[in-house]
Amino acid sequence: MKELERQEHHLRSLTGKAIGDFSMIEDGDRVLVALSGGKDSWTLLHILELLRRRAPIRFDLVAVTVHPGFPGFQTSLIEAYTKQYGYSWQEVHAPIHELLLEKLTPEETPCALCSRLRRGVLYTRAVSLGCTKIALGHHRDDFIETLLLNQLFNGTIKAMAPLLRSDDGRNIVIRPLMYVPESTIVAFVSAAGFPVTCCACPSCGDPDQKRVAIKKQLDIWEREHPGIKASLMASLGNVAWRHLALAGNRTVQALPERSMP
Repeated sequence: MKELERQEHHLRSLTGKAIGDFSMIEDGDRVLVALSGGKDSWTLLHILELLRRRAPIRFDLVAVTVHPGFPGFQTSLIEAYTKQYGYSWQEVHAPIHELLLEKLTPEETPCALCSRLRRGVLYTRAVSLGCTKIALGHHRDDFIETLLLNQLFNGTIKAMAPLLRSDDGRNIVIRPLMYVPESTIVAFVSAAGFPVTCCACPSCGDPDQKRVAIKKQLDIWEREHPGIKASLMASLGNVAWRHLALAGNRTVQALPERSMP
């Protein structure tokens, strides 16, 4: 088996397991794939298409790229690639750059607000397209980093939801790459030759420093103790509720060890 085929097989296996474990995609679904042009979103689109061709159920994909208005952001390569390989693709223009300039101070990192604004645009477009699911490209490292960020800086045991219904009930977000390590995606994209596109965000060179610190520390731990990332990911589905400080909740304290409240 060629190296690229081996990588595709591995990615299909991990992604298919996540979809199956959490019933992310069902027969008749129309899935909006958020295609930013980055490595994660290209991997997501490609692997979902491979799974779609082999799946025992029928579902459709439509890729959507949100143009945030950042000067220099180009979608021509994305458009050309999706057209060449027969993907259904749409571009949506949104004044995200203007809103960030309006609402944030120069000292603030725009990532969180930018993400929320993009999500809102995707929600609206999903409804107009009749999409039943919105697929995002968050991978295993994103889940782990978010877990530690919330524990260390927000005092909350919280990561990302594999499948999440929006507050208004109109959209369902899925994260099919949740079991895929970022290193696997990096190696795959390098071999696959996707037209990875820079987001052109003015703050791209100044990312969330807390997340950067967590990522660096995780890499150190993984080198010193191989498998620590996998263990952290597994912990998200293996919660010992009776051993958490849930004050006043006697019902939880009385539950069997592996029961959910």
